[in-house]
Amino acid sequence: MYLARTPSKSDIVFIYLKGAHTVKVAFVGKGGSGKTTLTSLFAAYLSGSGHPVLAIDADINQHLAVALGASTEEAAALPTLGEHLPLIKDWLRGDNPRITSAEAMIKTTPPGRGSRLVRPFEDNPVFAACFRDVAGVRLGVTGQFTEDDLGVACYHSKVGAAELLLNHLVDDAGEYVVMDMTAGADAFASGLFTRFDVTFLVCEPTLRSVGVYRQYAEYARDFSVRLAVVGNKVTDDEDVEFLRDQLGSDLLCWLSGSSHVRAAERGRARPITALEPHNLDALATIQSTVDATPRDWAKFHRQAVEFHLRNARSWGNERAGVDLAEQVDPEFVPGPPALAGA
Repeated sequence: MYLARTPSKSDIVFIYLKGAHTVKVAFVGKGGSGKTTLTSLFAAYLSGSGHPVLAIDADINQHLAVALGASTEEAAALPTLGEHLPLIKDWLRGDNPRITSAEAMIKTTPPGRGSRLVRPFEDNPVFAACFRDVAGVRLGVTGQFTEDDLGVACYHSKVGAAELLLNHLVDDAGEYVVMDMTAGADAFASGLFTRFDVTFLVCEPTLRSVGVYRQYAEYARDFSVRLAVVGNKVTDDEDVEFLRDQLGSDLLCWLSGSSHVRAAERGRARPITALEPHNLDALATIQSTVDATPRDWAKFHRQAVEFHLRNARSWGNERAGVDLAEQVDPEFVPGPPALAGA
């Protein structure tokens, strides 16, 4: 359902109650498996089909902008979420009385009454500062290590800005939020891995790549993460049989070698319609999977609170000098009704 005008409170509640699906998607996998390529192809596929797409590059190797078609110079000039973290915190906290200052917020701080819930395609100071249009996709990047970071900071200090934003992001029917995650099991260093409706693990037909899948699946199992595997770099039937044997029913689909992808990697971007038909079919399967997955806003928020309390006890309380458990609003659940003030 699409609304040409700004939706009213009753519109948003109607959409929510009718079960229209909202979609947050992550692509993960072993380094070099092709997850950035899959992220860019899926984002381009959705955008080319007329869907609004917000993408975030949260990988330590920031290549998503180039994969979408930006030049190296254009990608290097993009603003970053990490450098705008104070702005992000101050905007999102709004007038929530449980959050005394932006400085008291940490990457896991959940929204509550008075917080600003944001929609992925609205105009606000955060999106104006941090996001740019790249090939029809609204793109934000976490940012690479700077010289000042080396030896003194972990990359999750950058990714924290994205986690905080996702905690406050209320996507609506027909909108897609797509993230290129850090490689391997690094995603489990925070609660970020629970922020998605479906997580697609990109897997090559190799034992090492399958090993990453098994590790990810084991860590994710206790948190009811919806995990599906997309095979990549498949060359023949033997590769397919290997993936089926190793992954079983978790194998959703697979992509094979692509001249379209090779052209893009050489700086000659082509329209997504030029992708090979069997690879387009795989992207359609990915979309149908996410479209069939409903959002559980109560679970989404419950897990945000769980990881916030873990981080508060582990390091947040000491750093902030206050008990960050007090930031949790026990009567609040995000989602379209909360956005509308229901």
